[in-house]
Amino acid sequence: METPSQVPQATAAALRPAARTALDFTLPVLYLRSNSFPGLIEGLNLKTLLFLCATAILCPAQNVPDVARLLADVIRIDTSNPPGNEGALAEFLKSRLAPLGFEIDIIPTPQAGKAHLVARLRGDGSKRPVLIAAHEDVVGVEREKWSVDPFGGVIKDGYVWGRGAIDFKGGMAVFLQAVIDIAKSKRPLARDIIFVAEADEEGGAYGTRFLAEKAWDKIDCEFALNEGGWIIKDAAGKVQYVSISTADKSAVSLVLTARGTSTHSSMPLPDNAIFGLSRAMVKVSEYNTKPRLTESTRQFFMTLSEVSAEPLKTHFRNLAISSDPQLVAAADKAISRNPLLHAIMRNTIAPVFMNGGFRGNVIPGSADATLNFRTIPGTTAEELIAEIKAVINDPRIEIKVAPGGGPPIVPRLAGESKAESKKDTLLLRSTQQARETYLAASPRHSLFVPGGYRCRRMARQRHPRLRHLSLPH
Repeated sequence: METPSQVPQATAAALRPAARTALDFTLPVLYLRSNSFPGLIEGLNLKTLLFLCATAILCPAQNVPDVARLLADVIRIDTSNPPGNEGALAEFLKSRLAPLGFEIDIIPTPQAGKAHLVARLRGDGSKRPVLIAAHEDVVGVEREKWSVDPFGGVIKDGYVWGRGAIDFKGGMAVFLQAVIDIAKSKRPLARDIIFVAEADEEGGAYGTRFLAEKAWDKIDCEFALNEGGWIIKDAAGKVQYVSISTADKSAVSLVLTARGTSTHSSMPLPDNAIFGLSRAMVKVSEYNTKPRLTESTRQFFMTLSEVSAEPLKTHFRNLAISSDPQLVAAADKAISRNPLLHAIMRNTIAPVFMNGGFRGNVIPGSADATLNFRTIPGTTAEELIAEIKAVINDPRIEIKVAPGGGPPIVPRLAGESKAESKKDTLLLRSTQQARETYLAASPRHSLFVPGGYRCRRMARQRHPRLRHLSLPH
């Protein structure tokens, strides 16, 4: 039987009635808890909620939960970016929310078919709003590598399959189902709930910065909830920790260019640009950036040492506090077997584009490759350029920040936001009070999202920084 892991991004939100911890945790967290925990949602950056759902198993088709059917519906609306066509999904969301009393604003962009949705469920106004956000667009697909229609919203083998099932239509479905349930319950709310479906998160000119500039009054809030964070189980299937992210890594792309003599392929010369670029790329491929911990990630790895068995227990501790380079290197090697932890502790490098040649009988005069970096807050593009120049050690290779028209990354965002959330927050206090979800849990500070920078773009407009926690058993 085929498993979701055999299909790109095919694992998806899946809930069964027997897996009540997933549903029971997700919805109360999203509820504003107007009685006991009125401010539980404070800058909460939670892909966590998706993963609580994503790791459970769907029951037979007749018992498929509403949230899974909702996920299938949103997957069927193809919002591959480019071009996005997020307006179609915005209209679908409007059709689900408007009848329940949500005030709907569809914010158009200069690009036809691309739009944001802002839906507001009114509270009594005694407290400022809470915002829940998810992006509408998804990256494109290589259809020939899929065993199912990536936009079919297929439910089979206990999972919902499709592009965006994890990033981030699964989270959108969870958030959407939660606000729908809140509206249907007619529970009294001290705060407005603002549900935002964003365009251009995967790249483009009209993302959340555009939304904030054009419609700030529609999204101004006290707390923001977005994607990020994880729930991690140990080998026995027991929840080891819950992470809630406080800060995004930044993204910056560098272009490496090699130049040589352009000539006929029958007369190759030593300064071949493609060979020169290839040698540089080999050096980059063999290079691994050093661990670079912040106060929060240091605390995170110390927390992991408290909840892990040997030898990882010692490795986590050594990574966090040891001054012995050999112990740190050994810890890095062992911990990096986990791709997520490998990404959390360092700046990462990924080649994403290569370009060289234009005819089969001509040696090109130049060849270039684009490297995408996801960087620890505080890292600058200048630092990255200097580091890669030292790795390549070839003055013939030019290294520059990718132009805005290149990969869907905004280079100027690299290192622009260094602040993290304060530790004395309503979220932290509310989480401590909500310990009945995981009775043996105790709050700890946690990790970065190893991915993007969208949350920070909106945060720069006055939203609070995001808080993250680990709740180890």
